[in-house]
Amino acid sequence: MLMKNREEAGQKLSEKLLKYKGEEGIVMAVPRGGVPVGYEISRQLDWPLDIVMVKKIGHPTNKEFAIGAVSFNGQVINHEAGVPSDYIDTEVARVRNELNNQYHKYMDDKEPLTITGKTVILTDDGVATGQTLLATVELLKKDKPAKIIVAVPASSPDAMQKIEEQVEEAICLTCPQEFNSVGEFYQDFEQVTDEEVLNKLHDRRYHEEP
Repeated sequence: MLMKNREEAGQKLSEKLLKYKGEEGIVMAVPRGGVPVGYEISRQLDWPLDIVMVKKIGHPTNKEFAIGAVSFNGQVINHEAGVPSDYIDTEVARVRNELNNQYHKYMDDKEPLTITGKTVILTDDGVATGQTLLATVELLKKDKPAKIIVAVPASSPDAMQKIEEQVEEAICLTCPQEFNSVGEFYQDFEQVTDEEVLNKLHDRRYHEEP
């Protein structure tokens, strides 16, 4: 399946998510690429849109190999990787500082929306290995949402299988055996700008707020 852009992907995902429309929920998007996807889902379900701030921690000898992930108030670490604790402590502090800087760039001093007891739809523009998204799910669970649904336009089969085991429902528009990169499923895969993220969050984030 070839999608025109992230907006079309979000619209197509929305059609498969309408059964949740009557529930109290929040769409959580991974910035920056997941925000246009999440924006369309947010509009169709009439839910607020927020961003989920999670970054991976790479192995000291191979930064692309994730040994864990960090959010504002939590962390998931694979201790079987045999990485020294002082490296992990340093990386957690560094990554958390990056997350705070990025969040404040988008949201100033606004607090994240509360997900406790609510249905959360977690989305991105695509999933390759799934490691960061799986860590994101684990971190979101710490805030005790009613349920978590992962909805993505494209994913590798291996990643989707792992995700399905951790959430109430996982929805993927295309999940081909031969998966090379997320961008191959889009006609337009231009990088999402900070300005676009800001505009979409401003439009949808406080939709249910007084």
